[in-house]
Amino acid sequence: MKLRFMASLSLAVLAGVSAVKAQRPRGGEQPDPNAPTTKYSYYDAFAPFFYTKNGNDQRAATGEPGPKYWQNRADYQLSAKLNDETNEITGTEIVTYTNNSPLKMGFVWMQLDQNLFKPDSRGSLIVPVGGSRNGGRGQVFDAGYKIKSVKVLDAKGAATDVKYLVEDTRMQIYLPKELGANGAQLKLKIEYSFISPDQGSDRMGVLKTKNGKIFTVAQWYPRMCVFDDVSGWNTLPYTGPGEFYLEYGDFDINITAPAKHIVVCSGELLNPQDVYTAEQLKRWAAAEKSEKTVMIRSAEEVTDAGSRPQGKQELTWKFRIRNARDASWGASAAFVIDAAKMILPSGKKSIAISAYPVESDTAKNGQGWRRSTEFVKKSIEYNSAKWFEYPYPAATAVAGAPGGMEYPGIVFCGARSSGRGLWGVHDHEFGHTWFPMIVGSNERLYGWMDEGFNTFINTLSTDNFNNGEFKGRPTNVQMTGGNYTRPTLEPVLSNGPDNLKEINNGTLLYSKPGLGLTMLRETILGPERFDFAFKTYINRWAFKHPTPDDFFRTMENAAGESLQWFWRGWFVNNWRLDVGVRGVKYTDSTDFSKGSLITIDNLEKMAMPVILEIKTKSGKTDRVKLPVEIWMRNVSWTFKYPSTEEIESVTYDPDKVLPDFNPANNVWTKK
Repeated sequence: MKLRFMASLSLAVLAGVSAVKAQRPRGGEQPDPNAPTTKYSYYDAFAPFFYTKNGNDQRAATGEPGPKYWQNRADYQLSAKLNDETNEITGTEIVTYTNNSPLKMGFVWMQLDQNLFKPDSRGSLIVPVGGSRNGGRGQVFDAGYKIKSVKVLDAKGAATDVKYLVEDTRMQIYLPKELGANGAQLKLKIEYSFISPDQGSDRMGVLKTKNGKIFTVAQWYPRMCVFDDVSGWNTLPYTGPGEFYLEYGDFDINITAPAKHIVVCSGELLNPQDVYTAEQLKRWAAAEKSEKTVMIRSAEEVTDAGSRPQGKQELTWKFRIRNARDASWGASAAFVIDAAKMILPSGKKSIAISAYPVESDTAKNGQGWRRSTEFVKKSIEYNSAKWFEYPYPAATAVAGAPGGMEYPGIVFCGARSSGRGLWGVHDHEFGHTWFPMIVGSNERLYGWMDEGFNTFINTLSTDNFNNGEFKGRPTNVQMTGGNYTRPTLEPVLSNGPDNLKEINNGTLLYSKPGLGLTMLRETILGPERFDFAFKTYINRWAFKHPTPDDFFRTMENAAGESLQWFWRGWFVNNWRLDVGVRGVKYTDSTDFSKGSLITIDNLEKMAMPVILEIKTKSGKTDRVKLPVEIWMRNVSWTFKYPSTEEIESVTYDPDKVLPDFNPANNVWTKK
């Protein structure tokens, strides 16, 4: 989801933290009387037993799926009808659930996310007095699912009513006969309805425009909870901040809407001849071959009745998406539609599409949604070539009520976005194709594994776009890292977004883990080693369910580097980095040409590699890089530098690529 409230960067150094006495070195060494006080413990930073579980048949010690890894599956046949006057959606679903686990089941759990908007839901009751971007934002309406029936279908299609229990945003279904293990299937038929909220926790909703409402519809059918080898049934309630954890499967979707509406949806439209005019079909054919945006329905045509098929009150739109974890859709009589061909590495056919109201079409200055399809196309093409090929036949951006929200093959973005902002929200929401649509992590628990990873890949795609059109200045990691490790923050590896102060979500789910991957790529491993390891992680866990340990182990195994000190400091704990340059001495106090001894101190809890810039009296500068291992058994480090003349200054982290929060002690200069 696009973040509207990124934490501001503090320009002041946080002070007042009480220091502890310098640690006594281990191994019988005497402490240095000149060493400053420090919080650093090399035993804590490099402690053993970071991984609390050994690899097993389901999840190997290498971080890859084990030889007996299993994953359940949910295939959906979904039919829905939109009433654009009452905002009611009436639906029927048939879900085929495959139990690939080695355990039998006497019941199953489903998610009823629309129940969040009931005034007595857990999510509504925990909204603070000051409000929240999540929840119903004070809307009063007939919210939540109305479950008409739940039935089990046998092999011949005969239906049997079953007992079920609705508890907040979950529904437990008691099976009349135990579901077998190792591939046994269950088929459920559910009839339901709900009223769409106008503001659906910034994930869906209804936007009013001068030419009609725009419906962005998500969490619109009861969805199977995930049953996995880590927690069994994952039944955490939906309270708004936490996103989703879903099984993969195939979706066949029928959406019935007033004939004046255009419907866009996850996947491929199967019956374009039934829902578009003959002229529009010609334009679609042109768009499928064009790398330039082709207008399917122009702003001028939106109010022309001839731009919709005539003679029917309603039309049914048919879509299909394969091997996806969800599906969503949008509908409106107000849509301008344009599209262009995307170039994917394998040559597979896919198309970028945009749907937006005339209010978003600001063609005069070249901004607004007129560039939307260009942005979608370039973002997806870059990430497909860089990481893993885009898996869907279409990518549709819809201008609507949400500021930014992602679903397989379709995203909802703010209708007023323009220029750099529109690029940013499109690049971010479609970046979610890779995390979590392809790599299906548990967003409800580990939002940083999709938001943070996506924030990281956004930096690379933005630098690449249109010769750097929206490229920003290099990040000052010293200043930024100091803000991201301020003592008032929780650790990144907390119990999901629900365990964080909402004001900290931007830092801990998006920015801090994203910056962590940037440091890992640019400063610790280097681009070549990092990119290979990161792609290995994506390929291993494509369309599967990784945990944090699976990511950590894969990165270490594929890069050939123990990174437990980094995971421990940046993700598991909220540790700070403060390295100071204590001073310079010469091996011969009367002859500067015989070399010098430079001493640095680690004063906080985090360890990182060291980068020093050394400037001599003649103006010559040199760089010295020291590995993180200098901190494995030391709180201070002295090394010999082969100087041939007097040293004028020593600067720690000269390029500001390390998250050192206290720059006051980073430079030593000759007195």
